[in-house]
Amino acid sequence: MTRRWLFADQLGPHFLDDPGQPVLLVESKAAFRRRAFHRQKAHLILSALRHRARDGDVRLIRAGTYREAVGEPVTVCHPTSRAARDLVRRMPDVEMLPPRGFVTAPRDFTTWADGRDHLRMEDFYRFARQRHDVLMDGAEPAGGRWNLDADNREPPPKGADRLDVPSPPEIIEDEIDDEVRADLDRWQAEGIEFTGRDGPRLFPVTRDEALARLRHFVEHRLPEFGPHEDAMLAGDPWMAHSMLSPVINLGLLDPVEVIAAVEDAYRAGRAPLAGAEGFIRQILGWRDFVWHLYWYFEPRYRSANELGAGGRLPKWFATLDADAVEARCLSDVLAGVRDRGWVHHIPRLMVLGNYAMQRGWRPAAMADWFHRNFVDGYEWVMTANVIGMSQYADGGRMSTKPYAAGGAYINRMSDYCSGCRYDPRSRVGSSACPYTAGYWHFLARNEPRLAGNHRMGQPLRGLRRLSDLDALVEQENARGSRAP
Repeated sequence: MTRRWLFADQLGPHFLDDPGQPVLLVESKAAFRRRAFHRQKAHLILSALRHRARDGDVRLIRAGTYREAVGEPVTVCHPTSRAARDLVRRMPDVEMLPPRGFVTAPRDFTTWADGRDHLRMEDFYRFARQRHDVLMDGAEPAGGRWNLDADNREPPPKGADRLDVPSPPEIIEDEIDDEVRADLDRWQAEGIEFTGRDGPRLFPVTRDEALARLRHFVEHRLPEFGPHEDAMLAGDPWMAHSMLSPVINLGLLDPVEVIAAVEDAYRAGRAPLAGAEGFIRQILGWRDFVWHLYWYFEPRYRSANELGAGGRLPKWFATLDADAVEARCLSDVLAGVRDRGWVHHIPRLMVLGNYAMQRGWRPAAMADWFHRNFVDGYEWVMTANVIGMSQYADGGRMSTKPYAAGGAYINRMSDYCSGCRYDPRSRVGSSACPYTAGYWHFLARNEPRLAGNHRMGQPLRGLRRLSDLDALVEQENARGSRAP
């Protein structure tokens, strides 16, 4: 049987044709020289590769480049980046197979997408539910509604420091993790740069660890996942989230099996429909959607900048200097990236991405920042997520409006505003919330570009009624790139 070359995000059994198929793994130090990745992300990838090398007929080659390592005929599943795909196409004796690790096939997505004026995740999600018979009762969606998001937007429980859910299974590091940490220490001494802080490994790197985390989530956390999936608590970064995105993106879990486990829990009465639907929408809907958009949109989509945002990422943000930030929400979330390489989707969108969009930072730089600093970040993940959704840099090709919000949203959905030196109700003055002021400054700066968007009509009318707009704009221009 021909040896299967597995990239570091293709480590699960669903990337093989047979459990006994021989495997080639390549560990390239050069990949870490090209850009500064989060230290814990580098650890996770190297540990996963080296643990996978212990299973079956596996050949792990450490080389400067992939081309140096592949010296025999191999097959490989379609890679997840254009650069890797183009490399594979240029290599002799390498047969590229269709992609795996996603649910909807590229041809099915293209058939669905071609001819549409706008591509919306909700439309694709309904198509995928029907196509794959997920959460369907015959021809109708389970429970009679396609989307139960309205049931999953509760603020955090009043007075709670954390949700009352069991912690996920503890990760036990082993000698491979020790070896990886020693190698990374040596690489740093040699001049290879990393971001973030080292720390105990927080995410699975083996199939067994990944399955244990999936089982624990479905049994103990999924029942509480839905209501507070959009909420934030300073003392509970995990909330009831699954933390499965890193292991799914490493290829250790097949999204099909994850979806099936969650639907089975709902069908057996062990999880409410709203939580099961909300979680499945993240995998079957959003994850597949951004994967397909990466290939469906033209390569230059990554440099889209419809709002003309040209600001550079300030040093305090680029280096994850959370201690330089006084705004409690941004400081805590940035510290989460620094210390864990992970925060859940609302801090990513409404704290980090929202702030960057308000300040007019370059969208491509933000996409690169997310790619490098998140343990589940890859180019295909972050392109549409950041360029299209978070920064609205594509002018609405994949989302209906900018995800811009002031301090009132953060105050409603978190406990951050309590004890913060800024007042979410204030937009001008020494206590002015940088998100509240930043929201109105964003609208003022982009009013001509947003005037044609019917969903922005009410906010823009509110902007024109502000009596202190000139003072607000002057204040925010003076703030510039300083840490808030």
